Amino acid sequence: MIFGNINQLEEFPYLEEAVKECFEYAKNNDILSYEKGCHEIDGDRLFVNVVEYTTTTPEERFWEAHKNYLDIHVMLKGTEQIDLNFIQNMELKEFVEKDDFLPMDGEKNASVILGEGDFLICYPSDGHRTAVQVGEPETIKKAIFKVKI
Repeated sequence: MIFGNINQLEEFPYLEEAVKECFEYAKNNDILSYEKGCHEIDGDRLFVNVVEYTTTTPEERFWEAHKNYLDIHVMLKGTEQIDLNFIQNMELKEFVEKDDFLPMDGEKNASVILGEGDFLICYPSDGHRTAVQVGEPETIKKAIFKVKI
């Protein structure tokens, strides 16, 4: 996993070209004005899911990871905590191929708080639990870029 801010991308010269492509897209498009849903950028190789939801307690959320796509969370509006752990530390459940969804159970060993402009890149070994509230519940909007591995 890699945590940073899109205004400091010069600190991440080692990122894969497809990841850099996501950040360029975010800088050159008004994603905040996009409707919720999936927006194609380059077929199934690269697309963005725009989501809007209210954060909640960790007990109300679930753990996940992905095998076929990188998840690049870019916060557009609001604040959200994302809990993290490596999948080898978790109890893995059955992988859902059609949704590229690996559910799991376990405990967090770290968390990040995403504010406007912050990003989190999750690789296949990075279990994550999103939508955790920071303080009071809050409605957030973010872009989740999906990059085929």
